[in-house]
Amino acid sequence: MYAIQQNLYEEECDTESVVDQLVDFTFNGQTTHVEERRGIPFLWNEFWTARQRQSHKIHEISYRACFKAQLPEFFINKLTDQGDVVYDPFMGRGTTPIQAALMGRDVLGVDINPLSIALTEPRLIPQNLPSIKIRLKEVDWSYGGEMDQDLLVFYHPETLKQIYALRRWLLMREKAGKLDAADKWIRMIALNRLTGHSPGFFSVYTMPPNQAVTVAAQEKINEKRGQIPPQKDVPSLILKKSRSLLKDGHIVDNRSYALLAASADSTPEINTGAVDLVVTSPPFLDVVQYATDNWLRCWFLGIDPASVPIAIHKKPDEWADFTHQVFKELGRVVRPGGHVAFEVGEVRNGSVELESLVLEAIGGLPFSPLCVVVNSQEFTKTSNCWGVKNNSRGTNTNRIVLMRRQ
Repeated sequence: MYAIQQNLYEEECDTESVVDQLVDFTFNGQTTHVEERRGIPFLWNEFWTARQRQSHKIHEISYRACFKAQLPEFFINKLTDQGDVVYDPFMGRGTTPIQAALMGRDVLGVDINPLSIALTEPRLIPQNLPSIKIRLKEVDWSYGGEMDQDLLVFYHPETLKQIYALRRWLLMREKAGKLDAADKWIRMIALNRLTGHSPGFFSVYTMPPNQAVTVAAQEKINEKRGQIPPQKDVPSLILKKSRSLLKDGHIVDNRSYALLAASADSTPEINTGAVDLVVTSPPFLDVVQYATDNWLRCWFLGIDPASVPIAIHKKPDEWADFTHQVFKELGRVVRPGGHVAFEVGEVRNGSVELESLVLEAIGGLPFSPLCVVVNSQEFTKTSNCWGVKNNSRGTNTNRIVLMRRQ
C-alpha cells in the first residue's frame, strides 16, 4: 500500500544547512541567484514547478490559488522527521496536510471556510473503491422536489435532478449524524465535479473547476459556444474520479490528524508548542474572491458563503496587521526551533511585495528569518484562460519566507 511518497529531493539535511541546500540547488544547469536584502538572502530559481507532475494522484483536487505539492514536500523533507507535526493555518484544498500525511507526519489544518475540511478530510481517511461503489448504489437518486431553474445553464435537467438527490442524501445523513468516510469521500468528489471544462464534470463546458462563474456569465458562455448542457450520469462520474484519485493508493491510517474551521489568528484548540513545521499560503490581499468562486460548492454543502468571514484586505497595511496577528498565534503553537515556510505571491503587477510585509509583520515576535525563496515559474493553462501572460502581469513568482521559531 502506498503510504509515503517517494522524496522528490533525495538528500536529507539538517536545519542549519537548508539555506545552503537552496543556494546550491540546480535544475537543468540553472543555478540559484542570490541577493542580500533586508539582511537576509533572497534566492531565485525554479525549485518545484519542473517536477509538479510527479505528485501523488490524491492531490488532484482543484482550488483557487493553491500551491503544488512539491513546495510542502520540500520543506517537510528538509525540516521534519516522521511523526513530527506539520500545520497549515490556511488549509485551502489541503495540499500541506495531505502531503504531510503521505510522508508519515501528524497533521494539523485550519481554515475559516468549512468547505476546506470537506475537501481535505476524506483524503486523510483510508478509502477503497468497493465501499464507494456500494454507497453510490445506496443513494436514492430519484428527485421530484423543486429545483433552482437558474442552474439549468450549467446542467441538463436530469443531471440537475441527480445533483439535488445527492445533496439531499448527504445533508440528511449529516443532520442524522450518520455521515461516514464513504459519504464524505463522495461529497468531496461531487464538490469537485460540479463545474468544469471537460467531459468529466457534471456541467456543460464552463471555466475551470476552481471558479464557478455566475449564472449570467454562464449564459454568455453557452451563447458564444452555441452549447446546451448535455445529460451526465453523476454516480458514474464520481466513480471515475475516485478511481483516478486512488490510482496511487490511499493514505494509510498510521498518523493522527485534526482539522478545524477557525481563524488562523485564534486557535486555542492547538496546544502551545505542538507544531514542528508550518507550511502555508494566506489570501493575497483581495486578489482571489474565495466566497464568490466557491458559491456553487457552498450551496451543495448547505453553507451560506456570505456567512464565512474570509480575510480579504484591500490595503497592504491592513493585510500586514492581520498577518502580524497570525504570527502572534504561530509564535504560541510552533515549538522553539520549529520552522515556518510562509508562501506569498507577487501581486498588483509587482507593485506590492508581500514578502516584505511578512518580514515587517514578524517584527517583535519570536521568529528569525532565514531566507526568502523566490520560485520563478511558468503559468498554467488555468492562468492563460484568464489572459494572464508569463512575465507580463499577475502572480509571476511565488515567494516563500522561511523562518525559525526562536
